[in-house]
Amino acid sequence: MSDPDEAVSLDVADGVATITLDRPDRRNALSREVSAGIREALETVDAPGSEARCVVIEGADDAFSAGGDIGAMREWIENDVPADERVRELERSTNETMARLVAFPLPTVAKVDGPAVGAGANLAIACDLQLASENASVGFVFRNVGLSVDVGTSYLLPRIVGENVAKELVFTGEILDAERAGELGLFNHVYPESEFDERADALIERIASGPTVALRHAKRLVGEGLGKSAERAMTDEATAQGIVFDTADHEEGVRAFLEGREPEFEGR
Repeated sequence: MSDPDEAVSLDVADGVATITLDRPDRRNALSREVSAGIREALETVDAPGSEARCVVIEGADDAFSAGGDIGAMREWIENDVPADERVRELERSTNETMARLVAFPLPTVAKVDGPAVGAGANLAIACDLQLASENASVGFVFRNVGLSVDVGTSYLLPRIVGENVAKELVFTGEILDAERAGELGLFNHVYPESEFDERADALIERIASGPTVALRHAKRLVGEGLGKSAERAMTDEATAQGIVFDTADHEEGVRAFLEGREPEFEGR
């Protein structure tokens, strides 16, 4: 579904839920309206009866997201809004959206075809995978507007690039081109612009056509794995397999393997 008056649009087709940030005049900045639109779209996708098996987040036109709403920051300064009130707004808006995305049970993919900076960079790395065109860029530029990091930078960024590199990126506010971001692991794949949609969509289709119940558990287990001992991780994996063993997709996967064909998973 898509409404030209909405800040965010949602389309679900062939198991893929595409959430599009649709404020190109503001470079898809994470305003209150955009943040709320993302949350509402995620709630729709996760509702009973949804046919979605994978979520894609993208930005309209030539930007993924320019990050925080600088216009709102200017209004806060001009109106002398107290710091604690600004913090409450951050917590109930962008932070809530980011936390919902990080914890979302389905596989999530950021499709980045342009700048992803500040909170927009965090939106990208909060997804499970990041697929980028050669025109993409990423930067954690909070220091450029005199701010510390927020909306998950201190949690997400060191897990991808390590503590030392994370500190350099936030200390300098450097904007990385797609190639360098890919080298650091901030992008899983970087595709030529002329092939971006075709190649990104092919990978997304492969994820969406997978054994959805099994992938839900795999996502959770990998996300939790860093904080566990090897023994605990394997115990939790065995518990999850006990659930997945009873799925139709597991039975189909075994049959397909024995018959020498590609499995046709139905997401159940």
